[in-house]
Amino acid sequence: MLRTIRLIALLLCLLLGGVWALAWVTRAPDEGLADAFVGRLGQIFGGEGSPVSSGGVQLPQGMSLGGPFSLTDQTGRAVTERDYAGRWMLVYFGYSFCPDICPTELGTLAAALDAMGRAGEAVVPAFISVDPQRDTPEHLADYVSRFHPRMQGLTGTPEQVADAARRFRVYYAKVQRPEMTDYLMDHSSFIYLVGPDAKVRTLFRPELSPEAIAAAVTAQVGRTGSGG
Repeated sequence: MLRTIRLIALLLCLLLGGVWALAWVTRAPDEGLADAFVGRLGQIFGGEGSPVSSGGVQLPQGMSLGGPFSLTDQTGRAVTERDYAGRWMLVYFGYSFCPDICPTELGTLAAALDAMGRAGEAVVPAFISVDPQRDTPEHLADYVSRFHPRMQGLTGTPEQVADAARRFRVYYAKVQRPEMTDYLMDHSSFIYLVGPDAKVRTLFRPELSPEAIAAAVTAQVGRTGSGG
């Protein structure tokens, strides 16, 4: 009996932690974190939210993520959101020296595109580095090519990366452990479906299957059309 209670308590803590992370990512600029947390709980348990059946989470009405950015792609060319205007995107923030979660999620993103078939050709996969110190355009060109031939690798100055991360509510921080000679980057790990207007339409949680993401993206693109 005690073991069951402990298990339930653990699951509840994990659930609340996930809701807290979602609230941090999706809260409005003028919305307090506590208010956002309560709101997301109400959406999940009260039926007012819009979690899609495939595992993606659509943003609440009036919530806005994404928007303008200025970065550099893997060819060294300066790009902004206008270079992708009118196109859907699947965006992931991470870094190339990431030992586990980034390769896994980028592999999932690439597999989801392939699972979409011809519909996937309308979606641009993009990897935005939160480690501009090491992720130069040249380095990213090699890295993203390992996952998908159409994947864009985007980096920039620390200020440009910080601005893009802020608009997507991406958390990241440098972590230097005493036993390591190099550093890691701690970061949030959502895949973002970005619409033709450069605004986020859906968030996909880590470890979601490529098939689930493909189904959700296909539904969104098919419902609104490639033009928005």
